Amino acid sequence: MATKIQQILESHPNSSLFFGNWLTKQGLNSKEQHSYMKRGWLTRISKGVYALKGKSPTLLQTVAAYNSQLGKQCIVGAYTALELRGYSHYLSLGKPKAYLFTDKENKLPLWIVQGNWDMAVKYMTTSFLGTDLKAVEPMVVESNSLLVSSPERAFLECLHLPDAASSLLDMYYIMESLTTLRPKLVQSLLESCTSQKVKRLFVYMAEKAAHPWFKALKLDSVTLGTSRYMIVPTGKYIAKYNMTIPKELAEYE
Repeated sequence: MATKIQQILESHPNSSLFFGNWLTKQGLNSKEQHSYMKRGWLTRISKGVYALKGKSPTLLQTVAAYNSQLGKQCIVGAYTALELRGYSHYLSLGKPKAYLFTDKENKLPLWIVQGNWDMAVKYMTTSFLGTDLKAVEPMVVESNSLLVSSPERAFLECLHLPDAASSLLDMYYIMESLTTLRPKLVQSLLESCTSQKVKRLFVYMAEKAAHPWFKALKLDSVTLGTSRYMIVPTGKYIAKYNMTIPKELAEYE
């Protein structure tokens, strides 16, 4: 009776979470799945979702299974992507956060968003950089392949977070470390970005950091808009970019 499940485990040794639809495609029908659950091979996590008995899949392992088994495109981005790529300048206090992104038409199931994982889920549906996977690169984490934002994309995602205004100086510290960004990729992302606020903040920080790659950008091709932005209620007005930013960021040298 264990033959089928053993074959699946042998062919997918790094998997500890399985979706019922995927198991069916591997030759394990719903009746057999239920039987394996009763016999102690599988534990039900949610409707049609199982973990190996005795295993506790991590959040990132779960996202990897969600993408690979169901053909989805959940992106690990923002601060999480920067940390995975070694760019975070400080360690987060408390439970680590996982910033996850999908487009609005392919929302993550609630059991993932609201689950009690090893990481706190910070989830956004957005297409502000387009609906394709521009500047998203595969990365192996915990023996599983994930879709992880490149540093170029991840920093723009950080600027797009709802609470970005409260951590702009910390974000600038990260910008100072981004010395090797690829100007062609930055250019493409800025041209695709639909948020003028994000684009202005990015360009302001990149110019302030005086990275060599900034000089290679063709900002004439990037629409920054003319509306005034109050990034914070009170701060320092930057006339060149028509926005008010935190005083500590403006005066930081």
